[in-house]
Amino acid sequence: MTRISMIEHDGWSEELRAATHPESMTPLERGTLRIMAHKPETALGFVGFFGALRGERTLPERLTELMRLRIAFHNQCRSCMAVRYSAAAEDGVDEALVCSLERPAEAENLTEREKLAIDYGERLATNHLSLDDAYHAKLKEHFTEAEIVELGIFAALCVGFGRLGASWDMVEELPKAFQDRDAGPIAPWGQAELVGVR
Repeated sequence: MTRISMIEHDGWSEELRAATHPESMTPLERGTLRIMAHKPETALGFVGFFGALRGERTLPERLTELMRLRIAFHNQCRSCMAVRYSAAAEDGVDEALVCSLERPAEAENLTEREKLAIDYGERLATNHLSLDDAYHAKLKEHFTEAEIVELGIFAALCVGFGRLGASWDMVEELPKAFQDRDAGPIAPWGQAELVGVR
C-alpha cells in the first residue's frame, strides 16, 4: 500500500487542476502529483519546472528515455521502470532497445552519445563524484554545454524523484511483476507487461 495517502484530482486545489488538466490523465499519469497535492503550491512549482524542462527539451526522446530507465533501475523505482512513454516509442524505443540497458556499454544498438548519456545518468545515481573534469571534457566531445545542463537537470530529476517515488511505494496500479515487493531487485528490461503513457 502506498505509504502516503493519494489525493485524487477532484480533491486537488483549483490552481493545480487548472495547471495539469488531470481529467485527461490516467491515475498512473497523475502519479506522484496525487501525493504532492498535499502541498498544492509546491506541486504547482513542480508542474511548472517539469513543464519548462519538457518544453525546452532539445535532446532526443530516445536518449532521455534510455537514461531515465537505467536510472530507474538503480533507484528501484517500480513505477518508473513499468512506464513507457509514447513519445519515446515514436523515437525508436522498443523493448529490444530497453533490453540493451542491461549492459549498455556493450550494446551494439546504442550510439556513443546514447551510451555516454546513460553512463552519465548512472554515475549521477551511483557515483556522482566520478563526474570530474576529465569526464566533463568527454561529455563536451558529444554534447554542447546547454545539452549537458539539460542532461544534468533531467538526470537529477529522475534520481531524486525516482528515489522519492520508490520510498512512497506506489505500486498498486502497476502490472503484477512490479508489485511483488518480496521479489528483490527488478529491472525495466525483460518485462512482458508494461504501462503505456502519452
